[in-house]
Amino acid sequence: MALEYHKAKPVSLPAAGYDERWLQEKISDDPSILGLGDVNLIQRERKQAPGGRVDFLLYDPEINTMYEVEVMLGQLDESHIIRTIEYWDVERRRWPNRDHRAVIVAEDITNRFFNVIGLMNRSIPIIAIQLAAFEIEGKIIMTFTKVLDIYEPPEGEEVDDQPADRAWWKRRTNPQSLKIVDECVVLLSEGGKAPRVTYNKYHIAIGGSRQNFAWFHPRKIQSHCHLHLKTGEANIEKMSEELEGLGLSVARHKRDIIRLIITPTQLEQHRELLRKILTTAAEAVGGRT
Repeated sequence: MALEYHKAKPVSLPAAGYDERWLQEKISDDPSILGLGDVNLIQRERKQAPGGRVDFLLYDPEINTMYEVEVMLGQLDESHIIRTIEYWDVERRRWPNRDHRAVIVAEDITNRFFNVIGLMNRSIPIIAIQLAAFEIEGKIIMTFTKVLDIYEPPEGEEVDDQPADRAWWKRRTNPQSLKIVDECVVLLSEGGKAPRVTYNKYHIAIGGSRQNFAWFHPRKIQSHCHLHLKTGEANIEKMSEELEGLGLSVARHKRDIIRLIITPTQLEQHRELLRKILTTAAEAVGGRT
């Protein structure tokens, strides 16, 4: 049955009779409306040492990431950009073992400020979210659109000025998390052809003769490991279903890449399937040697 059509009228929240505190209440009730994932609210209006209060401090335990969120109605201005970066800097120093993202939420993000944020985005992980409100038959509807995400080097792109080696990772990583990378290399080597392993400060990449197909992100504290795996579009659905069937946390990262979390226990229990998945990924980009 087709949904009934209703015309929506764009409207600003102040014009509709809603203030910033009302918006904060809605976000507090359900932080997921921001589109940052299944995040937990750590604190609202958290007092900062330099002065001021960060509107929201959110945390995603799955990826060990905190979000310092600044919300405003109307047009984004310089003061909110500076404030958001300051809050991000304070919290990343307070929680150095977690990843941090500065988040700006505003109704109107002009091209001028979009360009400024984009320029800083390569050195400071800033996310910009544009809020849009609509009136439909006496009701208010809100949408939150991520207009700028954090900069990530394209998968397979090596960061030439940030070299690392195994010793560098060993000093900074949970041994069990790093061991998952080693075990996956062993799984790929059991056929007699060892994969190419590249260490840098952003990830540990595994590749074949043509390109990389796996990017590991060992954790500092936790024993699990994050993995981005280039499966190829033809394999992505089947691989995702097989991994999810074993209880692994899987998400589609791009059209041909999945993101999953592997624990030491899961690696031991499902070695054969993981060998199959890794081998298929290697073959999808041209083999292991």
